[in-house]
Amino acid sequence: MSRTLLPLSLALLLAACGGGPAPAPEPAPAPPPPPAPVCAQGESALVQAPQVPAQPQREPVEAAVAAPVWSAPHVPGRVLIVNAARLQAQDILRGVQTRTLGAGVTLAQTPAGEADAAFAARLQAQGLQVQPDYLYGPLANPNDPGVPGNGGVALVAGGVAYTQTYLNRIQAPAAWTFLQACGKTPVAAKTAILDARVDNHPDLVARIAERASFLTPEAGGSDIQTGHGTASAGLVGATTNNGAGLAGVTWSGPLMALEVLGTQGGSTSSLAQALNAAVDGGAKVINLSLGRPLEANEPAGSGDQVLGAALTNAAKSAVVVAAAGNTAGDGVYFPASHPDVVAVGALGTSEAALACYSARPSTARPRGLNLVAPGGAGNCAGATNAGQMLILAAGGGYTLSAGTSFAAPLVSGAAALMRAANPALTAAETRQRLVDSANTSVAGLPRLDVNAAVRAATR
Repeated sequence: MSRTLLPLSLALLLAACGGGPAPAPEPAPAPPPPPAPVCAQGESALVQAPQVPAQPQREPVEAAVAAPVWSAPHVPGRVLIVNAARLQAQDILRGVQTRTLGAGVTLAQTPAGEADAAFAARLQAQGLQVQPDYLYGPLANPNDPGVPGNGGVALVAGGVAYTQTYLNRIQAPAAWTFLQACGKTPVAAKTAILDARVDNHPDLVARIAERASFLTPEAGGSDIQTGHGTASAGLVGATTNNGAGLAGVTWSGPLMALEVLGTQGGSTSSLAQALNAAVDGGAKVINLSLGRPLEANEPAGSGDQVLGAALTNAAKSAVVVAAAGNTAGDGVYFPASHPDVVAVGALGTSEAALACYSARPSTARPRGLNLVAPGGAGNCAGATNAGQMLILAAGGGYTLSAGTSFAAPLVSGAAALMRAANPALTAAETRQRLVDSANTSVAGLPRLDVNAAVRAATR
């Protein structure tokens, strides 16, 4: 169901102050000096076009430190050869269909009648490093109100109009006011959304600068109907101040819509290629609202070395943000658990506790959350429609939903504002200031504060 919302407006407050009247015999005091610029780096530094750095070179994937986990979900009928640069004319690969993916990785089709693990064992016996083509899935909570396929909810029901209450919770309007005081529209550095196919939503059509699909046949085709990719992109960059629909964290700036999730999920090979494409395309922020829980026998950093290497490479030039996962007892999912990724957990309606579904550190998986942001109440006790996230829906409409998938794009939007406000910041510097600016005043949770993050970027 589509419903036009009231336009989001931003009011700038002007204030003046002065002292009492001077004694009559005394001359009038000299006028005070003009105030220092609101942005410490200066307005001129904000409007100058940044120098485009040379694109970083991807390094070949090195030898794995953990054994592959074949019990984890993966694309059947194929293996990934990590140290493909060492391939020679070996009898074991004669007649095997292969395809080079780049960065020293080759995809090999498992011979008919042979199990993937058995084929991998034969390759390993010849000195080759192999792993599964792991499968990843979207992290929206499928049982939440408003998720497509569950009946949905009306945008306006019972006389109640739902609004983007999460924008105030993350201090986005204050950040917009600060940037406008610098003479700058809240613009985003180029941001890549690696997700399901993004719809040509009226609130996004002016923002999508590039599209590409990295789906393989095993992904089951485009997954546009669920609206997962459309929602993720909209939270970062729904066109703002246009008198219609929703407001993204960023008002303008280019988005890259890179399709990696189909109706059956996405694979290591799809994700790695999309990450490389995002880097090559100059993305400064990469959002991953997807993941999978690690298996009990899988190392903390995951046995997916191919995706891990692509993440490490991407983090050299982009701030990589990922949703932590939607089960509270499994620890932080991968790729959020990767050390170079900003792991984002979800708040429900409370600022003092994670949503009941949000992934978090566990005894077996101690990797912590870097930031938390509103993700909707989900199906937690006492949840109502008013506690869910108002998001874009496929087909040009709007709906309510919840999940860590919807917390991560808020963080990505903040990082994109930071990198546009101060193009001189490196990816590592941006990430550090973003995390350090978190508000920990309630229950010690590192809550996203967009205003503090943007101010930190301009110091």
